[in-house]
Amino acid sequence: MSILQVAIVGYGLAGSVFHAPLIAAQPRMRVAAVVTGSAERAEQARRAYPGARVLASAAELFAEPAGVDLVVIATPNATHAPLARLALDAGLPVVVDKPFAVSVAEGEELIARAERTGLVLSVFQNRRWDGDFLTVRQLIADGRLGEVRRFESRFERWRPVPKGGWREVGSAEEGAGLLFDLGSHLIDQAVTLFGPVRTVYGELDRRRPNIQTDDDAFVALTHTSGVRSQLWMSAVTPQLGPRFRVLGADAGYVTYGLDPQEQALRSGQRPGAGPWGAVEPERWGLLGAEPTVEPVPTIAGDYPAFYDGMAAALLDGAPVPVDPRDAVTTLRLLDAARRSADLGEFVGT
Repeated sequence: MSILQVAIVGYGLAGSVFHAPLIAAQPRMRVAAVVTGSAERAEQARRAYPGARVLASAAELFAEPAGVDLVVIATPNATHAPLARLALDAGLPVVVDKPFAVSVAEGEELIARAERTGLVLSVFQNRRWDGDFLTVRQLIADGRLGEVRRFESRFERWRPVPKGGWREVGSAEEGAGLLFDLGSHLIDQAVTLFGPVRTVYGELDRRRPNIQTDDDAFVALTHTSGVRSQLWMSAVTPQLGPRFRVLGADAGYVTYGLDPQEQALRSGQRPGAGPWGAVEPERWGLLGAEPTVEPVPTIAGDYPAFYDGMAAALLDGAPVPVDPRDAVTTLRLLDAARRSADLGEFVGT
């Protein structure tokens, strides 16, 4: 069986917690190289993946790309497109963490470059494999909600004191702020469920001192199908709302709390070591119409499916798990939300 040799560029939260463990859990992949400029993170990578090359710069990797079958870009947002471009120029297939780029033009240029070179290109939209999202998708497919009219989705946190990282002190042009960080997920999920968007409305605020970009945002999408998606992302929410609230002609579905896979990965758990992505019955969402609602089992989340899909794309010729054109659509809607917030009115797409 062929084993894909994977290089991870960036070994912060994204690289060390999300990408590396999922790659290592894929039977047809191996963490072969890690790029990080941090001596501390380099040592962590050596301990976690003995035998992997640990390099101080992406230039070292791209200067000697032989033996690498896939590059994963897990660096700060502003560097996603430039590093992906260098990887493609080195003849390497690429996975880019979300957001794909910081502008539509950058994203479109990457797609054109990959098409010219015949290289595989995808985007890590892992939240498509959240258990609650999979459950919503299945309920819609089964017709258990009736015609969906309104979709509410939230990523809210209570962090009254800023941490001071680049996401808070960087600029919007660098892809900092919650709109790019969490909105990339929420918009992607809404469009995956309900399709193209006709109009966008956005509100962006800076609520905490000493930050440079948005930490409290709201985006409303009107889909061409008539569904209205309302999306909240905030670091200043002292009481959290439902993760999803989906209202249909026949029933609604409400669920609270985040998918457990992120916390499992942060705590050192790994796919394949036991049941993965399961949600306890007391946290199942409620389906129905008042006064009759009932808990519905949450489908187990499946982040490993992304790299299963990448292995199939590279070794079997299957489609990539996330089409980069979808990510460009998300970038276009993020840009529309920012323009709407500047204008204080709905904008068309």
